[in-house]
Amino acid sequence: MRPPKPPEQRVNERIKAKEIRLIDDDGEQLGLKTVEEAILYAQEKGLDLVEVAPKANPPVCRIMDYGKFRYEKLKREREAAKKQRHTSMKEVKFRPKIDVHDYQVKLRMVRRFIEAGHKVKVTVMFRGREMSRRHELGRKITDRLNTDIEDVASVERQPKNEGRNTIMILMPKP
Repeated sequence: MRPPKPPEQRVNERIKAKEIRLIDDDGEQLGLKTVEEAILYAQEKGLDLVEVAPKANPPVCRIMDYGKFRYEKLKREREAAKKQRHTSMKEVKFRPKIDVHDYQVKLRMVRRFIEAGHKVKVTVMFRGREMSRRHELGRKITDRLNTDIEDVASVERQPKNEGRNTIMILMPKP
């Protein structure tokens, strides 16, 4: 999903102000000028006049190569997007009468997801007569899992009964 595009900056003839504060391509302030004078000055240098602070009074414009400026800005945004972490939710389902070996397999699965940087939704599912004791059975499994995985994960959402399931969300420790 792409972030929304910021409004484009006004360039050359699109600048609406009558008078602007002009900054040269070297960063030197040239003072107050009319837009026409500034555009002519920019064209002599083979560059563009770009409005950098439209809310200022008078607006601030800079002389620069606008195409190069946009290219470098897009490049910086792409680099920033690469450095962002995307976490997703993985789910592991348990049953209250789980055998020791099956529990160990699911525990390794939870640990692998956490170490990969994902959040893990732990669901303990109940059926039939298990429903009458779901509070204690669900709490027993989630507490056991929490103690076994506490070195790499922390609880984001405490175990909570929702219908026929007990749900807990784990997240990686920083």
